[in-house]
Amino acid sequence: MAKAKVAINGYGTIGKRVADAVRAQDDMEVIGVSKTRPNYEAAVAHQLGYDIYAPAVNLGAFEKAGMSTAGTIEEMLEKADLVVDCTPGGVGEKNKPMYEKVGIKAIWQGGESHSLAGFSFNAESNYEQALGRDLARIVSCNTTALCRVISPIDRELGVNKVRVSLTRRAVDPNDIKKGPVNAIVLNPVKLPSHHGPDVRSVLSHINITTAAMKVPTTLMHIHTVNMDINTDCTVDDIKKIFGSQSRIRFVDQGITSTAEIIEFARDIGRPRHDMWELCIWPESITVTEKELYFFQAIHQESITIPENVDAIRAMMELESDGAKSIEKTNKTIGLNNK
Repeated sequence: MAKAKVAINGYGTIGKRVADAVRAQDDMEVIGVSKTRPNYEAAVAHQLGYDIYAPAVNLGAFEKAGMSTAGTIEEMLEKADLVVDCTPGGVGEKNKPMYEKVGIKAIWQGGESHSLAGFSFNAESNYEQALGRDLARIVSCNTTALCRVISPIDRELGVNKVRVSLTRRAVDPNDIKKGPVNAIVLNPVKLPSHHGPDVRSVLSHINITTAAMKVPTTLMHIHTVNMDINTDCTVDDIKKIFGSQSRIRFVDQGITSTAEIIEFARDIGRPRHDMWELCIWPESITVTEKELYFFQAIHQESITIPENVDAIRAMMELESDGAKSIEKTNKTIGLNNK
């Protein structure tokens, strides 16, 4: 089987992780990655053996910095079957005409709107609907997390209503430009937040309302989740459902904070301390009269990475079975939640 040729447009927090994950697959390959300027990330990409492409107007800056390039972004796209757009939110929309001109399949990240691609993806929820599609959007880190818990509970027990309070990290660890330092910021003040509609872009029948705030931390998000479910169940029933999901990890053994989760990821040898799984505290799981409550933590830099790989596989029709794609992606990147 010929490998799918994948271009990564944008080699930042998400792009470099997607590139590494795609490189780990045996049914796809990275044609190249793009950078707009010759910074340290471009230098690392070069050291890792990725071909670097840049906007035509910036090629001179790379040459001046002594960093070789393989050509323009348009030339990279011409060599690829599919492009994963990992540019900052709002930039991806501006790139769409370029992709349409080349006639290439495209994946965007959650910073773009659902309407840009007309289809939002979560491997657990709608893999089969992505088969052969030309355009898709990977939902955001928070939405990915919510889909991972709502989908299996809805499938097994039925979900009547979901209410979620999101405590969001202010910025990513490498972001020195913005973020609250000594404040808790309502984001947004007007309720509900955008996360509920984003979940419905994947699970259209789910009644969900969300509220969000930002706090001065960079490591992870925390959700307080409340679900009204349709079927009587016990805490053990919920643990069994969550425990069957390969991209959910129970965190216990004294872990009570996001800092300890990140330290745990470092200790088990995860690259960049990535935690691809959604983390749930089993002690927090509570069921009262068909109401389910629990805490979950989301590593915003990495939780969507396996989703990108599965979306590529579905859109390129490399695997028709979502469960098999999830299993393959997990194995190749080293995701083992046990």
